[in-house]
Amino acid sequence: MEVIGVIDTRGDCAAWTFPADPGVVRTARTVVRRQLAAWGLDALEDVTALLVSELVTNSLRYAHGPIGVRLIHPEEAGSPLLVEVSDPVPDAPRERRAAPDEETGRGLQLVACTSCRWGTRRGRRGKTVWFELALPG
Repeated sequence: MEVIGVIDTRGDCAAWTFPADPGVVRTARTVVRRQLAAWGLDALEDVTALLVSELVTNSLRYAHGPIGVRLIHPEEAGSPLLVEVSDPVPDAPRERRAAPDEETGRGLQLVACTSCRWGTRRGRRGKTVWFELALPG
């Protein structure tokens, strides 16, 4: 799976590709938690797993191809953790306000409210939705 529009990746990197299957949401959360624990970033496990879960779920809703997840732990002090979720659908997701009684529509709101920055990049074969989280300490 191509990670769309790769940006600066200096530092430790972990990447996975999952089939477009509903069971991968749990798997993505698990591998992200394990990787963050291995990097000593336990404080970011819950929020990162939640946001990855939301973005993978969005990809599953619209994509029928592989879904990529990538984490980049920067080597430069003060730089944020970069998280990317890629899929083969070129259309950028749209942030919207969900009504109080709606069961969907809050994923991008969570990403926008919780991360330092977020955005999307288009590529030859789809898009990447990315976000950054400040490292503890």
